[in-house]
Amino acid sequence: MYDFLERIVKPSLIVHIPTENSYEFIQKLTPQLRFVIRRMFIAIYIVVKFCDEVLEFKGQHDWNIEKFSTLHIMASEIIKQLPTGRQVFENIRKDNGLYVDKTDYIYKMLSGLRTQFFLSRPRRFGKTLLCYTLKSIFEGKRELFKGLAISKTKWKWEKYPVIRLDMSAGAYSEGISGCQSSICEQLKYNAEDLSVKLSGESLTDKFKSLIVNSAKKHGKPAVVIIDEYDTPLLSVLENKEEFEKVRNFLRDFYKTVKASEENLRFTFITGITKFAHVSVFSALNNLTDITLDPEYAALLGITQNELERDFVDYINKWAKDYDGKKKYIEKLKDSYDGYRFTENLQTVYNPFCLLKHFDSGKFEKFWFETATPGYLINLLDSKKIDILNITNFSVGINDFKKYDSDNMDAVPVLYQSGYLTVKDYVKDIGKFVLGYPNKEVESAFANELAVRYLKVPGSEKSSFYINVLEWLYAGEIEKVMADGFVPFMASIPYSITIAKEKYYQTIFHIIFNMFGFQCRSEVEIATGRIDSIMETPKFVYCFEFKLKGTAAAALKQIDSREYLTPWKGKGKKLYKIGVSFDQKKRKIKEWKIRAVCNR
Repeated sequence: MYDFLERIVKPSLIVHIPTENSYEFIQKLTPQLRFVIRRMFIAIYIVVKFCDEVLEFKGQHDWNIEKFSTLHIMASEIIKQLPTGRQVFENIRKDNGLYVDKTDYIYKMLSGLRTQFFLSRPRRFGKTLLCYTLKSIFEGKRELFKGLAISKTKWKWEKYPVIRLDMSAGAYSEGISGCQSSICEQLKYNAEDLSVKLSGESLTDKFKSLIVNSAKKHGKPAVVIIDEYDTPLLSVLENKEEFEKVRNFLRDFYKTVKASEENLRFTFITGITKFAHVSVFSALNNLTDITLDPEYAALLGITQNELERDFVDYINKWAKDYDGKKKYIEKLKDSYDGYRFTENLQTVYNPFCLLKHFDSGKFEKFWFETATPGYLINLLDSKKIDILNITNFSVGINDFKKYDSDNMDAVPVLYQSGYLTVKDYVKDIGKFVLGYPNKEVESAFANELAVRYLKVPGSEKSSFYINVLEWLYAGEIEKVMADGFVPFMASIPYSITIAKEKYYQTIFHIIFNMFGFQCRSEVEIATGRIDSIMETPKFVYCFEFKLKGTAAAALKQIDSREYLTPWKGKGKKLYKIGVSFDQKKRKIKEWKIRAVCNR
């Protein structure tokens, strides 16, 4: 048996796949062929390991599994483990974790004359992994990048002293004291790691000395990487007094970067937001902001090509549970793709959501597990943002810069936080059209709005959600109204209801979007404006609301203006629903439902 295996996997028989080029060979194959070959090699690998270790054949011949370097490399490339929750590039690579190669973008950034950069992206988008990747590059750890794009470039792999400040962790809710304490500890840690001493009284002076002394000690200019620079500010955004203290301190602290250019090889700063004008970034106006740069549209996030190339094993693993590969990829795209950060048409998936999904095969609201910031909901409330039109914001490039506590605008906050993304760009006038990136964000955000605006207890909302979801899928719209919305709206505190038609329309809009369905409100068509239209896989529901009129009048309006014409002949059953409200009692007064002939 062992002689047979030797003949099967003997290096001479697979020499046409050279050892040193095995990775490149694998990457040139189609995902489908790569999947088949991987399965074949892992089967051989397991059998040979079994003979060597379990049957104790090792040493009985003049070879063992380690001599099959090509086989060993190919086996190591077979099942890349998902690095869910892991952010340290060096550890991921050493542990054979799956890494989506972004080093071509990184090399482009490193090889030019510009040396100081800023990048804003939403949370859970891989900013920390990018920072650790840069750290490994500047520490000259060439072996970690074998097979990656940067390994094929002219990068010199020189070793530089790297100063990395992780601003994401600290007692920042305590205000200026927590902020300074956290930064002080990080400066000490970096000084010990680089074997240099800190000098000066203030933290700004200590930071300056860390940069200068590191450059002198190691004979190379230092590299400064600051991850999530804005966390101390966002943590006290609703505490005006502490915010001002933290902002003033950070402005002076970050000035050190600008004043230390002669001792710096490279600077990279990440964050969710960009506090502008007289705020923190007035001290960092030398940074090159690549946030909206089309060249770096896919620096973070997973493109469609990367998904189908690097996650092929996991796609094949779960596709059978979702009616095949094509439908499965479509569902992935609807749920987690859609983030677009520049005028470039390139969209990307949220990497955190993809990893969490591939771990379990379940479609859940993973991004929202870390909670929606309270300041964001408060801002929407204070700015009187129209929830119904939240997916149709048109902004200019300068609107993205209006992010400061003195004059906070909800639009750039929603965009930079990841709740809205670029849906279209009109080049001639420089206009960006913003909307929800995908169903996960739209549904989860609607859930947050329901808690804030409707004040309904969680247990009650959960029961309502489960029942109405089932009825909508089954086309039982009568139950949706009678057993769902009527008692649900009656549970909303009287004190927060508003005797306006748009208030009730907003409730329906929020609730339907909680379910992850395609619900649109105030939809303009040739014959008029539909109050709300909602689609499920098999049904289309058209709602018209009346505060002073009747349900019959609402149905008549749907008919006379032919609201459902665009949906006819598309294979779904159509329903029109007229709803009227009791202005005094602030609840649903009556409703009428009619099925529509779909021809």
